[in-house]
Amino acid sequence: MYEDILVPTDGSAGASTALEEAIDLAAAFDATVHSLYVVDVASVGPETGAVDLVESFEQMGEDVTAAAATRVRDAGVDATAHVTTGSPHRSILEYADEHGADLIIMGTHGRTGLERYLLGSVTEKVVRTADVPVLTVRAAESAAESADDQTAEAE
Repeated sequence: MYEDILVPTDGSAGASTALEEAIDLAAAFDATVHSLYVVDVASVGPETGAVDLVESFEQMGEDVTAAAATRVRDAGVDATAHVTTGSPHRSILEYADEHGADLIIMGTHGRTGLERYLLGSVTEKVVRTADVPVLTVRAAESAAESADDQTAEAE
């Protein structure tokens, strides 16, 4: 039924929960899990240090997707990891199309904070516009709160 499952990730608790769901489904259907991190270039202004900032986000994306791929492989499932730049929801949809994803699995909450409420979530945009099924997974309440606390402390 599924051959390629796309899991966009930002390292949040919601993305981690989505990855667990993807691992379970991929194991059941002998599918490959694709972890994708999108560097949102719109959030990086044209200031002098923007190139360094984008490179920093790209490195963080490499770390997050490598950790996700390791978790998937440790569960005995095929995995790929990819980092790209662009508008998150558009990049997710483009990746799904280009790599023949049969299913997209996403957490309902990521690391978007107030922006999520002002602009609408990336997950919501993907759900409304994807050509393939999108499974949304809610993170456990304590895990989501812990991730929000860590994000607030980092800011």
